[in-house]
Amino acid sequence: MAYITLNKQHFFNNLDIIAQRSKGKDKIALVLKDNAYGHGLREMATMAKEYGISKAVVRSCVEAKEIEEFFDYILVLADTPQEKSVKICYTINDLDSISKFPKKTKVELKVNTGMNRNGIEMDELREAFFLIQKQELKLEAIFTHHGCADENQSIFDEQNKNFMKVKKEATALVEAFGGKELRFHSANSATLFQIDNFTEDMARIGIAAYGCIEIAKNVDAESLRPVLSLYAKRNSTRYLGKGVSIGYGASYTTLRECQVGNYDFGYGDGFLRACSNRYETPESIRLLGKISMDNSSFLSVAEELLIFNDARVVARIAGSISYEILTALKPYLKRVILE
Repeated sequence: MAYITLNKQHFFNNLDIIAQRSKGKDKIALVLKDNAYGHGLREMATMAKEYGISKAVVRSCVEAKEIEEFFDYILVLADTPQEKSVKICYTINDLDSISKFPKKTKVELKVNTGMNRNGIEMDELREAFFLIQKQELKLEAIFTHHGCADENQSIFDEQNKNFMKVKKEATALVEAFGGKELRFHSANSATLFQIDNFTEDMARIGIAAYGCIEIAKNVDAESLRPVLSLYAKRNSTRYLGKGVSIGYGASYTTLRECQVGNYDFGYGDGFLRACSNRYETPESIRLLGKISMDNSSFLSVAEELLIFNDARVVARIAGSISYEILTALKPYLKRVILE
């Protein structure tokens, strides 16, 4: 069976860089949603705790419960709890959802500042405060999400201006409605590496921690190292003559006599079929023919093959992004932490 290795030294290197930019590891909220971007939820949570990370961000209640023992604070982005929790906060993504939260639940209010995905509208802020108070929820923080921090400076600037307005109004509303002082956060990985003076209460860091962010001409970003490598094991070997076709659709034909190895990793395990006939491993071993559900053929007979150690390289070949390459990796693949 194919398996994954997780390089702890690379992960800690990345966290060192992130902690320096965010002005302390206590400001880092590690995004562990979708099986920690394919790296393994508990594996990454274990290493994060060892490093000293106390905050995490996940997608669901199930994920939050799975790692509750590792962190002091967990933010759930897209789920509604059945009961309140001491350390878990839940995101309010629109006004209609407020009535669905159990009383006394800790919540964080997401505000749409220009990405136009989740979050209440800016002019709904007062109504949100009213409904939160009516439902007897505990409002802990207000946050937003940047959609163009690494792609469109004008939109990024506009969202920052909008969030400043949100902070000002929310602070006034706290005084009007009563309640505790709020935390504010907007920075994701791209944002943290775009600004030089981080001042928010925390940064929600995902892809940068895993070492696969892509920001041109940024020295700190270039010093990040990919954490995940993927290996496959050989199922069988074929000795083929010149002019012999391989795999479904006979899309590849040998140019000479060769030995071909068939390896136990395919699109059913997360190897995107778009890489068929186009991919070479980090050791320049060529993929031959179409990727099957459970198998891939390479010009190699090694017992074990390094398929990739940088998801960004695979993404460029597949016409995708590193996030998709990583999160496609199935949870049943064994993850091994390298000390």
